Amino acid sequence: MPADRIRRMAFATLYPLYVQKVERKGRSRDDVDRVVSWLTGYDRAGLERTIADEVDLETFFAQAPAMNPSSSLITGVICGIRVEDIDDPLMQQIRWMDKLVDEVARGKKMSSILRGGEAAPSR
Repeated sequence: MPADRIRRMAFATLYPLYVQKVERKGRSRDDVDRVVSWLTGYDRAGLERTIADEVDLETFFAQAPAMNPSSSLITGVICGIRVEDIDDPLMQQIRWMDKLVDEVARGKKMSSILRGGEAAPSR
C-alpha cells in the first residue's frame, strides 16, 4: 500500500481493526485505548471525536495532544520493517501504533508495552 494512501486512511477505519485484533486474543478495547492514549495523548473523548469526524492518519498524528517522548523506545519489526529505521516521521508514528497494538494482542504486559510508563486513564 503506497504511503500516500496510508496517510489518507481514516483512523476510524483502522481503529475497529485494532480492537478486533486484540479482542480475538482475549484483550479489550480499553487496552487499545490505553496504548493509543499513551502514544498520542488523546483521551477517550478525543479518540471518539477523531473516529466520528473520520480524521485521516496524517491529521490524527498532526493534531495529537502530546506524542509520548518515550515513543522512540518502540523498536522491533512490523510488516517486515524495523520501526526504528523508518525515515518518514508520520509512517514511523503509524508503525509505532501498529507495534503497540501487536504487543497488546500478543499478551505482553502493559508496563512493558508502555516502555515502563503509564498511560493517563481514558475518560
